[in-house]
Amino acid sequence: MNEALAGIAPGNGETVVVGMSGGVDSSVSALLLKQAGYKVVGLFMKNWEDDDTDDYCSTRQDLIDAVSAADVIGMDLEVVNFSAEYKDRVFASFLREYQAGRTPNPDVLCNAEIKFTAFLDHAMQLGATRIATGHYAQVREFDRSFQLLKGEDGTKDQSYFLHRLNQAQLSRTMFPVGHLYKRDVRRIAADAGLANAAKKDSTGICFVGERPFREFLQRYLPVTPGEIRDLDSERVLGRHDGLMYHTIGQRKGLGIGGLKGMADDSGEHEAWYSARKDMEKNVLYVVRGHDHPALLSGSLVASDLSWVSGRPPHTHWVYAAKTRYRQPDAPCSIDAVDGARCEIVFAEPQWAVTPGQSVVVYESKVCLGGGIITGATPAT
Repeated sequence: MNEALAGIAPGNGETVVVGMSGGVDSSVSALLLKQAGYKVVGLFMKNWEDDDTDDYCSTRQDLIDAVSAADVIGMDLEVVNFSAEYKDRVFASFLREYQAGRTPNPDVLCNAEIKFTAFLDHAMQLGATRIATGHYAQVREFDRSFQLLKGEDGTKDQSYFLHRLNQAQLSRTMFPVGHLYKRDVRRIAADAGLANAAKKDSTGICFVGERPFREFLQRYLPVTPGEIRDLDSERVLGRHDGLMYHTIGQRKGLGIGGLKGMADDSGEHEAWYSARKDMEKNVLYVVRGHDHPALLSGSLVASDLSWVSGRPPHTHWVYAAKTRYRQPDAPCSIDAVDGARCEIVFAEPQWAVTPGQSVVVYESKVCLGGGIITGATPAT
């Protein structure tokens, strides 16, 4: 356990409010802070109320797990409802982006607007000096500012989702498990008798839960069917139920597999991938083959920029970037940047760069920030 506490500064009675999700990561975060000498208060955030039955949503079970963990740790737990804030600041943007034909990442916006804004404000009202979450990331004070670092466990690193945090937020944030590996977090939980030690990690969009994604979107956005066309030949291959259901690089769910007369020279049928959306004509363009040139981009443009330090990075410098979570770091340079937009050029073509997703820039382990992808240039 001493090794687990090595990455946490002594608490000396300082009050920290921990965002408790009911999962093992936030529970161990609270446990370690308590052992390090902090006064720990748990806060369970309810961010969604529409159709949150047990059939689709795990909120009720998550709260039970959070209460159980708090009891074992010996800490108070408060439940707070941020559903109104979530609907205004996150869900409304989510719907606008899908209606515009883009593929948003609500987890990024949730972190910036709810977990590190509404939650942080509430924690300060409770008398806390800092907040903590179970994210796999790290904070380092360097040269009179705060840096956001990748989590030590590269397979669980969540800095991608945190890249919009600013200096004020980072200065009051702790990530107690960021220096640990997931296997060690589960071991610590088991040794402490936490019932959620082996609980499965949550995946997917929190407010969608386990319900079918198309069914969920249909409740909020009108269905607008249209044509599916081959990008190379303009041949009509079928029909889609709505461009909002499709994202760049999508293979499954197109409904055009096994079309006659579309085999290659060897007689094999390559898979179809969505490659482009024509919002004006309501046409989904698809291509054959994972490595089709239309799916490869040499550069991209991003807007709605957010830099952790408060200042944009240097241009024409070697960095690395991710255009989606769990993607390997891709060497790149920032060729142009201003207050509103930047252009990022990659050393190697990137696959399925998707408008609406976040591009996040790194310098070694340091997350510099990023923005929302608005467009991409085909690789040459």
